[in-house]
Amino acid sequence: MSFLKKYFDFKIYPVTWLAIVVAVLVYPCTKFMPESFGFENGILENIQMFFLFVCCYLGFTAQNNKKFFRFVSLFIIILILREVNCGRTIFFPVPGEVDMYYGWKDIKYGWLAHPLYGLYIASVAIYFLWNQLYKTLWNFVKNVKFPLWNLLFLIIGTALSVYADKCIENPVFEEMAEMLLYVSLTGIIWLYSRNEKFN
Repeated sequence: MSFLKKYFDFKIYPVTWLAIVVAVLVYPCTKFMPESFGFENGILENIQMFFLFVCCYLGFTAQNNKKFFRFVSLFIIILILREVNCGRTIFFPVPGEVDMYYGWKDIKYGWLAHPLYGLYIASVAIYFLWNQLYKTLWNFVKNVKFPLWNLLFLIIGTALSVYADKCIENPVFEEMAEMLLYVSLTGIIWLYSRNEKFN
C-alpha cells in the first residue's frame, strides 16, 4: 500500500466522477440503447468527438509545459481523424444505405488519405522528439503522482474497446467503451494541465 500511495493519487476529482458515471452506464446502455446510437456519426460517436475536442482545447490552452500539451493536442487530432476515418465517414456515405460508406479505393484521390494520415502521425512524432518532450514526460512520471482512478478507467475503457472490436458485434458496447476511454483521458489531461498538484 505504501508503494501505491507513493506513486498514485487516490483522490476522486470532479472529472473522475464523470468517468465513474460513464463506467456505470456501459452495461445498461449496451442492453437497452438502440443499436443505431452506436453507428458512425451516431449520438455516441458525436459525444466522443465532443470530449476529444475538449481534450484539444485543454492542451492548446495549457499554461504550463505548453510544448508538451501542444503535442498532446496534436496527438488527440490523430484520434479524431481515426474516429471519422480521415473524413470518409462524414463526406462519403453510400446513398440509401444505413451506416455504409464508400471505401477510399472508390473515391477519387482516395489513395492519398492513408499516406497523408501517416505523414501527419510522423510529423507529430518528430515534434515530440525534436522538442525533447520525452524529458517532460519522464519528469511527470518521476515527480508527479498518477491520478489512480482516472488512469484505471482509461485502462478499462481501452481494454473493453479492444475486446468489443475483436469479440462483440455490438456497436453500442464498442462506442460506450471508447466513451469511457475518452472521458477518462479528458480527465487526465485536465488534471495535468489545470491542477497544480499535477504540474
